[in-house]
Amino acid sequence: MISIENAIFRYADGDFCLSVPKFQVAPGNAVAVVGPSGSGKTTLLNLAAGILTPSSGVVQTNRVEVSSLSENARRDFRLLNIGLVFQEFELLEHLSVLDNILLPCRITSKVVLNQYHRDRAAELAQGVGIGDKLPRFVRKLSQGERQRVAICRALLLEPSLLLCDEPTGNLDPSNKEHVLDILFEYVRRSEATLLAVTHDHGVLDRFNEVVDVGQFHATGARQP
Repeated sequence: MISIENAIFRYADGDFCLSVPKFQVAPGNAVAVVGPSGSGKTTLLNLAAGILTPSSGVVQTNRVEVSSLSENARRDFRLLNIGLVFQEFELLEHLSVLDNILLPCRITSKVVLNQYHRDRAAELAQGVGIGDKLPRFVRKLSQGERQRVAICRALLLEPSLLLCDEPTGNLDPSNKEHVLDILFEYVRRSEATLLAVTHDHGVLDRFNEVVDVGQFHATGARQP
C-alpha cells in the first residue's frame, strides 16, 4: 500500500531534513507512527499522501508513484484513495458540519455529490455522536467535536487508505475508545490500510505494527 525508498525531504524555509531509506506498509495493516516532537512523523504522513514531495527518492501509494504526479493529479489521487485526518482538522469555519463532511465531493470533478453521500455523512456523524450537530457551524463546536467531524470527512468516500495525525488527540477517554472502534472496524470491514501518528502509547496495542520514526535520519526541527 505504501512504499517509500531513498526519499529525502527538506523544508525550504528551515533546516529540517528527513531521510527515509526504506519504509513500507502492507495492504490491510494498521500501523502506528511514534517518535519525539520534531522527528518527522507528520512529514512522513504528508509524503505518503503526496501533500509533500521529496527532493529525491520514490514514494508509491496504492501502487501509484505519487511523488512523480503533478500537484492537481496528487490532489485528485488523495480525494479518491486516501482519507486524511489532519492534526489541526483543516475544517472550514464558515461551513456547517454537514458541508464540511461533504467537502471531498465538492472539490473534485471526479466525484458527483448525490443522496448517497448525504445519507452516508449523516450515518457517520450519528456513529461518532454528532448526528444532532449537522446544521451547526463548526466554529461553534468543541475541539473534540471538530475532531469527529474530521474523521467523518475522512471516511466519507470509503478510502482504501487512512492517514491520521493524532486522530484521538482531542477526545476524552470515552470518545477516544469509541472513535478508535469506528476506525478499526472500518479498516477491518473494508480491508483498508491505516497509518496513524500518535503520542498516546496506551493505544499502541490496537495496531498491527508500531514504527518509530527515529529509525530514519532527521535533522533540525519542524513537525510534531
